[in-house]
Amino acid sequence: MSLQQQTEDTQEERSAFFIGADSDSVSVEEDHHQLILQKANALASENCLKEAIDWFAAAMRYGPVRPEQLSTFVDCILRNFKIKAAGSDSFSGRSQDAAGSHGDKLFDCPSCHSFLGEPVTLACGHSYCKRCLQRRLLSKCKLCSEMVSGKEKVNVILCGLLEKWFPEELKRSKTLYEVDELCRRRCFQEAVSLATDVIQQDSADPEWTEVARLSRAEAYMALKLYRLALEDTEFSPWFSCSAEALFRKAMVLHEMGQVDESLQVFLHCLAVDEDFPCAKRQVEKILCDLLSPADENVKVGLRETTQNTSPHLRSKTLVPDAQDQPQSPVQRQHQHQVRAASAHPHLDNQEKRWESLERPGLSRAHSLRIHGASCGEEGLKRVCSAPQLGDEDKGTLLKRKLSVSDTEPCVVYRGSSKLKKQGVAKGLKQKAAKTCRSVPVDLLDAIDLECSLCMRLFYEPVTTPCGHTFCKNCLERCLDHTPQCPLCKESLKEYLACRKYMTTSVLDTLIKQYLSQECAERTKIHLEETRELSDLTKNVPIFVCTMAYPTVPCPLHVFEPRYRLMIRRCMDTGTRQFGMCIIDPEKGFVDYGCMLIIRSVHFLPDGRSVVDTIGGKRFRVLSRGMKDGYSTADIEHLDDTRVEDSEELESLQDLHDAVYEQARDWFQNLKIHFHNQILQHFGPMPEREADIQATPNGPACCWWLLAVLPIDPRYQLSVLSMTSLKERLVKIQQILTYLQSIPNN
Repeated sequence: MSLQQQTEDTQEERSAFFIGADSDSVSVEEDHHQLILQKANALASENCLKEAIDWFAAAMRYGPVRPEQLSTFVDCILRNFKIKAAGSDSFSGRSQDAAGSHGDKLFDCPSCHSFLGEPVTLACGHSYCKRCLQRRLLSKCKLCSEMVSGKEKVNVILCGLLEKWFPEELKRSKTLYEVDELCRRRCFQEAVSLATDVIQQDSADPEWTEVARLSRAEAYMALKLYRLALEDTEFSPWFSCSAEALFRKAMVLHEMGQVDESLQVFLHCLAVDEDFPCAKRQVEKILCDLLSPADENVKVGLRETTQNTSPHLRSKTLVPDAQDQPQSPVQRQHQHQVRAASAHPHLDNQEKRWESLERPGLSRAHSLRIHGASCGEEGLKRVCSAPQLGDEDKGTLLKRKLSVSDTEPCVVYRGSSKLKKQGVAKGLKQKAAKTCRSVPVDLLDAIDLECSLCMRLFYEPVTTPCGHTFCKNCLERCLDHTPQCPLCKESLKEYLACRKYMTTSVLDTLIKQYLSQECAERTKIHLEETRELSDLTKNVPIFVCTMAYPTVPCPLHVFEPRYRLMIRRCMDTGTRQFGMCIIDPEKGFVDYGCMLIIRSVHFLPDGRSVVDTIGGKRFRVLSRGMKDGYSTADIEHLDDTRVEDSEELESLQDLHDAVYEQARDWFQNLKIHFHNQILQHFGPMPEREADIQATPNGPACCWWLLAVLPIDPRYQLSVLSMTSLKERLVKIQQILTYLQSIPNN
């Protein structure tokens, strides 16, 4: 090997060594990073906020932390915030009072407490207005905490009823959806104009005015008209107990660069509604920015300028105030109306500064603050100098921001505290006194609440994700045949896999409240049908398949639609039993069978099921019938004839013991392959019983042997039909003797 080749090999070995060393070092740092994060989360879950802040700040030094990784940290902060705010005016349980005043209103959205409008029914059966779901104002159902998927469509039946009963309100509701749609299409000027029209038309109705103002606030914020946006978020006297109003206000403050104030209001929003998903994400982003390493501030600020996640890390001049901007006629007209209608001055305190970001002794040049602008100045400007604070300083700063010291939480309210209290109290009284909507009697028609499948009044109405409603039983029967909606043919595979057929609460309440007589009759019919299915001697469902025996497990794979229905009915009626018979070419099924008791049912995603059953009583068929595709029969149960004579009983006991020993000997001498198969399918051989006449079916070992012995089903059937234990033992003994006479190959 040449010297050059040796040198190249040496260099490659050195490179490989250093690469491996670097890789090990990175791996160690990643492990260390994860350990620190785990420690931080553990402290946060134990409500140790001050210590958690230090550990999260330390974790930032070892690697990036995604905002969603701070979820436990946010929960901890929120708990502390609620404790601090519990006795203050900022949060005194008014949210619960406001929500409670609307809880009994059938046509109100459980989230925003406004008119349901275009209702969307969730998988849990509760209905919300389309606006709340489109804006992602909830991640869980407010009534039952079920997760919201966001894929559900408008409830067709319920929407049609509301359009018939409350046409004007539904029209206004759809107009508000148009405002939101304009915002999504970034047509903000048009959204402002349309929302203003709604406010002018419904100025006397606080419900519609509040919703319209919140939608308009979003458009104003996008147009950088922050003063007007804030006025719209705080216009309602009960805005402090409205999670959406607080969230919208916090977003405006965040856009203005007032991150301290926005963080407090975001937390107040979560205190009102802890499941408000958008607010939690914003808090996570803000905390992630505040805890990020100091030397990364400039890079992060530049990188996220277009993402609007770190307004306090970048320099950006705010658009001048609404009164200093060139305005369209619509804006000027609306601004005049808002100022005339509003009872609270907003943005009076323009000289309010950020909390100081420096520790004692640091230069004011490193402070992050908003410089106040006088009336003659151009407007508010955001100043960013990328403060070079250490992790310890950041932790101290964040503790101060989050009020974990002795300082009370600073939730910003504008205007007189006394006036604010009076305004909130008055607003809540107005909102609580809102007239409950009632169904016009002359427009009430039971036909509007009929199932399109059975053409009867809804019984346990269930709404599919595609928005169509059916009786629960009717829908299940359709899904037995195909996983599609019976009306629109949309795939319901996911819905079928979940099998959460929850009653649509609004429709169910409507029927019980307004159609009580029809509902009672419909319930009576259902109970009568259920009672007929509950009789275990008349019209007993028969599964025509295989041989079944008392006490012996019989697992079944159910895939035919008729048997899916049969199994479900057995479960719904509570009997959990059906008959099992083998096929008969002439009669359909044989004259003798065994009842099977359902122990459990495991449903597969495509609707099939694995049913775990065990044999119960034997029966004889008296008559045959059919119901909805599956066989039925009137039956009588079979019991063994008891032996009363002591000598005869002793002789029977000796015969039983002899057969038992012979059976155990045969089973133990089986080839290992067959032995294991029997154990897997039927379990071990039952223990010898002290009283062989303790049950009407006799000893369990006889039925276990009959199930595992390799004999013709017709021969097994003849043994199953016997009511004499002695004859049964003799038959089994003959079979065992014959099998033992065959050489074991």
